[in-house]
Amino acid sequence: MVTTLTLLHTSPVHVPAFDALRDRDHPGAVLRHLVVPELLDRARTQGPDSVAAALRGLLSGSGGPVLVTCSTIGGVAESLGAELGVPVLRLDRPMAAAAVRTGPRIAVLATVESTLAPTVELLAEEAGDRPVSVRTHVVAGAWARFEDGDSAGYLDLVAEAADAVTDADVIVLAQASMADAASLTETRIPVLDSPALGLAAALCSAP
Repeated sequence: MVTTLTLLHTSPVHVPAFDALRDRDHPGAVLRHLVVPELLDRARTQGPDSVAAALRGLLSGSGGPVLVTCSTIGGVAESLGAELGVPVLRLDRPMAAAAVRTGPRIAVLATVESTLAPTVELLAEEAGDRPVSVRTHVVAGAWARFEDGDSAGYLDLVAEAADAVTDADVIVLAQASMADAASLTETRIPVLDSPALGLAAALCSAP
């Protein structure tokens, strides 16, 4: 089991959230946080591949396994792991694996457009030969509330969007920042979020 794990975030709000998950589920584990908001800013405007060079520099100096909590850049970061000789894990992979096991009709909710393509690609990868149908939706107005620090309003909009989903076997909350909305929903459709599943998988992986 990994006892020291570096987490790469693109928002400082994730630091206390993941520390709380650690304290609840993995006491004794040591989390080292790197917060680099400009990675998401650049990826949103220029595409995820635009941050590859910056990620190489960050990951090469990690000294151990890294968990990337931003779903927009997670795939690019993960792809650099073998080249750099560093275990790089994307937070949303365990969630994607759980989603395709739950059912073929998957609804993906995101609050930034740049998250959708990497998430759909990840779901297809995890599905393999299993047929899946993925529908995506950006929650209008939510990201502006997040940027304004209105966490409650942000989560309320995400929960409302989840409750509006019909004709799906599972709902995926594509970004870590959306996770707490799962407990606010009233839908009977399973709602999956990434932080707890991703952190557990990273800490339980081989050192």
